[in-house]
Amino acid sequence: MRIRFRFKWIPFVATALLVVLGVSLGLWQERRATQKVALQAMLSTGNAAAPLVLGPRQLSAADVEFRRVTVKGQFVPDWALYLENRPHQGRAGFYLLMPFRIDGSNMHVLVERGWLPRNAAQRDALPPYATPPGTVTITGIARENTSRVMQLGTPAPLRGQAIVQNAEIGQVASASGLLLQPFVILQTGLDEQLVRDWPAPDTGVDKHRGYAFQWYALALMAFLFFVLTGFRRGTK
Repeated sequence: MRIRFRFKWIPFVATALLVVLGVSLGLWQERRATQKVALQAMLSTGNAAAPLVLGPRQLSAADVEFRRVTVKGQFVPDWALYLENRPHQGRAGFYLLMPFRIDGSNMHVLVERGWLPRNAAQRDALPPYATPPGTVTITGIARENTSRVMQLGTPAPLRGQAIVQNAEIGQVASASGLLLQPFVILQTGLDEQLVRDWPAPDTGVDKHRGYAFQWYALALMAFLFFVLTGFRRGTK
């Protein structure tokens, strides 16, 4: 019995495509894992560092993201925005987004003050909460932008005290005329009315590495299948 390998173009092309696809997606997942490792390092560094005191000077979002920050100033309640479709522990609700004027300047920073429950019987009713008057000092975690959900439909022009799905920093600055820092503060600290249980960024390093292994395994299985079935076809 002679064993021969019969080369056929169609199986070869299909195998080559699968191998290229598997290796490419495996490499992409490895790059995602590397990015998540860097994110973990940024989170650890930000938590360990002393809080950054914000002043009127405009900063880069990349320089402060995930840093603990503290800032003195006044809230601008007229431009409060209510980010809807933000559930917490199974309950529907809002994230309260409010500009904060940095003391002694016209520079502002957007602050996600916390979570508020939604009135199930009257969806447009806004929950009660208190805004501290005058000059206060707040602390929080800097993030590059506000939290986002899938945008349904065409959003209406932004206005103060509106219920919206999303609100980008640039949109708020344009609509309000306020000078804003290019990042957001997730306010921390206790509050009797606002829940400040902010979800941690999803790193998922092991998940990406697992996906990479699966794609590499697919490429290897495609190659082995091509070789083994080629030998079987050539058996006499």
